[in-house]
Formats: sequence, structure tokens, C-alpha cells
Amino acid sequence: MKKYIALPIVVLMFWSCATNPLTGRQSLALVSNAELFPQAFAQYDEVLDQSQVDNTSADAKMIKNVGQRIKYAAEKFYAENGHGSALQGYEWEFNLIKNEQLNAWCMPGGKVAFYTGILPVCKNETGVAVVMGHEVSHALAGHSAEQVSNAMVAQGIMVGGNMAISNEQWNGIFNQLYPMGAQLGMLKYGRSMELDADEAGLYLMAMAGYNPQEATAFWERMQQASSGQQTPPEFLSTHPSPGNRIAQIQAIMPKAMEYYNASPYKGK
Repeated sequence: MKKYIALPIVVLMFWSCATNPLTGRQSLALVSNAELFPQAFAQYDEVLDQSQVDNTSADAKMIKNVGQRIKYAAEKFYAENGHGSALQGYEWEFNLIKNEQLNAWCMPGGKVAFYTGILPVCKNETGVAVVMGHEVSHALAGHSAEQVSNAMVAQGIMVGGNMAISNEQWNGIFNQLYPMGAQLGMLKYGRSMELDADEAGLYLMAMAGYNPQEATAFWERMQQASSGQQTPPEFLSTHPSPGNRIAQIQAIMPKAMEYYNASPYKGK
């Protein structure tokens, strides 16, 4: 019986894959939007209540404008490619928070927060579009659901391993080594999700009429702005190295430029 313990996990993983329509990347999806969105929306409202939100400045209006353009581009692409129903339940919102951190994020369901600290690195509206496309792509691709799903599988393997290994010595070795291996695996998935969001975000900003060629300059500025911070080697990080990130952007730039040249918003 013990050799069949992992079979349900394998079957579940096989039947629970999601595909990013923008990039073709497949991911594990054991939880649904209906399970994630209510909590995400509540957390977003809590963050806004506890933060200094800028609703009136020119920067705040720019954030909302860029967000709406990226949103429309995503909705148009999804509808034209037969994935419109995947956006059901999204409640888009774009807010600027007064905070000096170099940060922006998007909750599952389309709740976006930009921090004022990242605006100098963005430099202009196109730089904001690089970040906006990236963060929106995390939500569209269901990366939060993927993280939860991967954690569920890792926990299931841990439990199954302890049930399957009856030898006390080998069981102890498994419990020492597996968590470290699982952690490295989760970090690798994190880097994969970041690159997926980079690619999808590049396409979305291009579809929205923002020149994707500006993305390389943004990530170079981001690297320079973060140069004083201590960072672990790539294999111990949730994020790819700046060099690998920029290399991917340059490799997919021809496809991004096709979207840009076909965009009805180009030059607006």
C-alpha cells in the first residue's frame, strides 16, 4: 500500500494545471480564485486603511491611468483569445501609497498598490508601465494560487514520506533533508514566477501602447537603486539575477515589439 501513497498527489497535480495565456507557462492550481479573492480584497482594504494613500496628485492620477490601460489591454487579449471568463471576479483598483520602499504589488483579483519610493526608478509613465505590467501579470497568472498549491504539495509529500518510510534511521534522514530540498524547490518556483511576470508584463505594456524597449533601462535602474542591499546568490533567492532578467527581456523583445506596433494606443 505504501508505494501507492504518492499516486493521488501525482494525479491531482496532473489534473490541476493552469496555463498562462500570455506566456504558455503551466502551473499548479489546487485553489481557486473564489477561495483567494475575498481574503485578498480584505487585506488590501486593511493596507489602505493603515497607509497614507495619495488620491489627488499628478503621480496618483498617472498610476490610475497606466493601470487602466494595462487592464484594458489584458481584458482585450483574454477576450480575443477565448479566456475572458478567467477574469471573472477581478475587481481592479490602482492606488499610490506614500512610502519610501522600492516596491509595488498586486493582490489576487487585481488590487494594485504602488509605493512612492519606486517612482524615481520608474522615472516616467513608461517606467510605471513596466512595473504595472509585471505586477498585474502576477495576479493574472495566479501566482499566489501557485505558491499555495506548491506548499500544499510539499506538505503532502512530507506527510506521505513519513508514512511510507518505516525505518527510523531513514525516516530521520528524510525529515532532515526533505525540508531543505523543498525550500530550494520553492525558491526556484519563485524565480520562475518572476520571469513569467516579466514576460507577460512586457507583452501587456506593449499592448497598452507603451514602448517595451524601455523595460531594459528600468531594470538597470532598479539594479543600481538596489546595489547597496545585500542579496543572496540566485539559487537562494526568490528573484532571478538582474542579468538573467534582462537577458530574457532582450530575447523576447521582438515579440513584444509586434504587440507594440499593433497597439491602437501606441503614441497616445
